[in-house]
Amino acid sequence: MADAIASTLRTGQHLLVQAGTGTGKSLGYLAPVLAHLTEHPEERVVIATATLALQTQLAHKDIPAALDAVEQVTGRRPRHAVLKGRSNHACLLRVRDGVVDEQEALVTGSDLMAMVQDAPSGSGPTGAETVPVTGGTGSGGSAVGAQVVALREWAEQQAEQGGLADRDDAPSHSPRAWAQVSVPVRECLGAARCPWGEVCFVEKSRERAREADLVVTNHALLAIDAMHGGTAIPEYSAVVIDEAHELVARVTGAASGELSPAQVERVAKRCLTWLDDDLGGEFLDSADTLRIALDAAVPERITDPGHGCVDACRRVRDVARRVVSVLGKGGQGASQATDEPEKRQAAAVAQEVFDLAERMAALAEADVVWVVDRERAGRELRVAPLSVAGLMRSHVLSQHPTVLTSATLQLGGSFDATAGSVGLWPGERTDDPDPGEPAEDALSWRGIDVGSPFDYRRQGILYLARHLPPPRRDGISEETLAEVAELVWAAGGRTLGLFASQRSAEVAADHVRRQLKDHTVLCQGEANLPELTRRFVEEPATSLFGTVSLWQGIDVPGDTCELVIIDKLPFPRPDDPLMQARQQAVTERGGNGFMQVAATHAALLMAQGAGRLIRRASDRGVVAVLDPRLVTARYGSFLRSSMPPMWSTTDREVAVQALRRLQEARGEQA
Repeated sequence: MADAIASTLRTGQHLLVQAGTGTGKSLGYLAPVLAHLTEHPEERVVIATATLALQTQLAHKDIPAALDAVEQVTGRRPRHAVLKGRSNHACLLRVRDGVVDEQEALVTGSDLMAMVQDAPSGSGPTGAETVPVTGGTGSGGSAVGAQVVALREWAEQQAEQGGLADRDDAPSHSPRAWAQVSVPVRECLGAARCPWGEVCFVEKSRERAREADLVVTNHALLAIDAMHGGTAIPEYSAVVIDEAHELVARVTGAASGELSPAQVERVAKRCLTWLDDDLGGEFLDSADTLRIALDAAVPERITDPGHGCVDACRRVRDVARRVVSVLGKGGQGASQATDEPEKRQAAAVAQEVFDLAERMAALAEADVVWVVDRERAGRELRVAPLSVAGLMRSHVLSQHPTVLTSATLQLGGSFDATAGSVGLWPGERTDDPDPGEPAEDALSWRGIDVGSPFDYRRQGILYLARHLPPPRRDGISEETLAEVAELVWAAGGRTLGLFASQRSAEVAADHVRRQLKDHTVLCQGEANLPELTRRFVEEPATSLFGTVSLWQGIDVPGDTCELVIIDKLPFPRPDDPLMQARQQAVTERGGNGFMQVAATHAALLMAQGAGRLIRRASDRGVVAVLDPRLVTARYGSFLRSSMPPMWSTTDREVAVQALRRLQEARGEQA
């Protein structure tokens, strides 16, 4: 892996590296990247991760260890910096605009937090929520208010100490509290206009990134940088994209938008101070127009320019354009200076409404626009790019040598699907690590699988429940529930259940609790996910059932997890407008939309889900797939070839006995 990445940095050829769990892929790319930077100190390399957890691991563990080695060998120590989005840092304008007065400052944020934590549960309708706290939090006496005061004190300490006020280092807080001390990208005044611009945490983090040789960022910021002409990340010579199996989803998310009547109404009310009555009334009325159109619409993709929601977007767009124009004009007198920041921020959110409405009204071929019905918040419009391949190809791959790495890049035994999703075409692939100058407009790439230190055929069994009935649309079957209970019994708990829906997870958890009264089964939604995961790790005989966030986001080595149950092949929902549109686009180009979109999506999740079982060389266990289509359907072999190469069986008794032997072995060791 290190040799291949060193070659990419030398030749400029793009590289896809599948590096199995346990490979040590972070050091696999850090070693050649840092070696390259010591030889080319004029260059800068970016590493982009999907998750903040990996970003933190790299910054605080892997990179310092690698830098120590580089310094020992070369005598040089490249500089590194972490670069996050604006909303990950506290905003001094928000912090200092709402500071508590002298009397309130007599009680510190830590004192208030202690008061909140110690308050008796009967002290009010929500227990600790009745602790008296003020200070511009907008929540009166509340736990949120206490958190805000603590966050402000922490931000001031960060400013004094030269820190970056990174949210990951902040005192414990809720999203509501963080929103009081941070600013969305759109509402930032910019360093030149903000009274605290010279000491801005975000500007300081960008300054450190400009001085660094190695910059660690995330997929979303990489996408934003590509969309906005390189304004988010300092100029760089090469990029390594880790957790690359998530890249398309993260870039899609960064390039997507939502527009709801409530959002338009909130923005309109925020702008009223600077609008005359007629224009302010029109802005509020446009929210009602959008609401009426959404109520009359069917939750599906919109392709008709005459659709009522498109007409409503045009109305919102036209009014928002006039509002932005009015707010952008300078004012007169002393009051102008005092309300300037608020006015600029109001103009920014009005501009965002205008941009979204204009994009949705355009119904561009490159976009998918649809109506979604949110259970609590009502209906809204969403827009997302049909594909991110063009964006990645033109603004990242054509500009920089790129390494994409993950444990799951080969789907159906080939790199082509992953490569194509980011803008690298099958005809451009070569196995030559030094191919020379590519043809004009071609992007040469190669893919390598560096394997895994694990012996999957000896460590794991893939049990394929061929005898079970195919999944039903109305929920999980009785036969499948019985199979789940028997497998959990055989494993003695220690089960990670990955279900296609929250409802199926809940039904299965209830069934196992009734059948196995001495087993503890946790279910996603019953508590926050970090708490459930902690209990799953600390209580090995406990089982954890849940949905999509568990397929990729949990790492539990050891005998805590000896059985992974997958109840249903994770195809996209048939009514998902974005996936439908992507399948249709492939079909219209003469391809197989189902295989290239739906089956590829399922293959990635199957690889990730099955990969939860074996996390270190001593792990043993069973992956049980309770959907017979993995054996009987024509696409079954494609999905199986994407999963870890475990020994497979369709015999339930073989799987049950294997799990029982693991349980007995634990008893003998005890």
